[in-house]
Amino acid sequence: MRNDLSIYRTYAANWWDGSQRFLRLLHNLVPPRLAYFDTIVGSWRGKTVLDLGCGGGFMSEALARRGATVIGVDPSEEAIRVAQVHAESEGLKIAYEVGYGESIPVADHSVDCIVCVDVLEHVADLDRVFDEVRRVLKPNGVFLFDTINRTPLAALVIVHLGETIFRLLPRGTHDPGKFIRPSELRVKLRERGLAVGPFVGLGPRGFNRRFDFTFGRLPSVQIMYMGHAWADARGEAASGSAVAVSGQRMKTEVAADQAVGQSVVRRARAWLSCWTTIERRRGRRLEPWPRPALI
Repeated sequence: MRNDLSIYRTYAANWWDGSQRFLRLLHNLVPPRLAYFDTIVGSWRGKTVLDLGCGGGFMSEALARRGATVIGVDPSEEAIRVAQVHAESEGLKIAYEVGYGESIPVADHSVDCIVCVDVLEHVADLDRVFDEVRRVLKPNGVFLFDTINRTPLAALVIVHLGETIFRLLPRGTHDPGKFIRPSELRVKLRERGLAVGPFVGLGPRGFNRRFDFTFGRLPSVQIMYMGHAWADARGEAASGSAVAVSGQRMKTEVAADQAVGQSVVRRARAWLSCWTTIERRRGRRLEPWPRPALI
């Protein structure tokens, strides 16, 4: 099963106890995400911020500590309960609600910022989510996000290595077919009258004392990327010429991604073939290595 969101329900009770590596990785992603978002927002103090897809509250609590008035929304009732209990234990006032990105339980034009991380590549209806984002943002409000690029390299690193080989994430967490190219995202946001800023890469940069990955900005958006958009106060949708330019950019990105991705996949498969042979000679039983789809 791909895009298995039941893990957020299954492991909700472990959200803050540090026992699950994939949750520790999510926690480790908060500082680099905020380091980038801080440069866009400046001061969070006094701003109403919606943490869309808040889970057990990693990002929500970090935002509350920066002085924001935080609303956390997530479809998992179990995760929301855990988030509420933990926020209360920390003396933080955060308004948590169960809800979906396709139907955000927030009034029209009521939030200054939306933070949406580790979400867009999982939602059922991306277009509906963006409609809702536009609805709840105040004029000139800011939408801050990250997601996974739909490239062979991202499928290799996140799904095949991260889930299947090294088990950093539960198997089935992601569906590479739901990953999103930057050009596709740019078009969808512009169609809703959102002005789109530049995208920046995000990924592993080192290890901590528990040998978990730590993260930071990368020069490439081939795997993960962050970005921001803001609600044009005039509410104008993108012009036909702007969409046409983005469409051409999308075709260029696809060709470049396929060329780079195929080269990386070939090299990775050769390396993994050698590694698998060595490990099997040592008597270790390994999962068969799947062939990544060149999306």
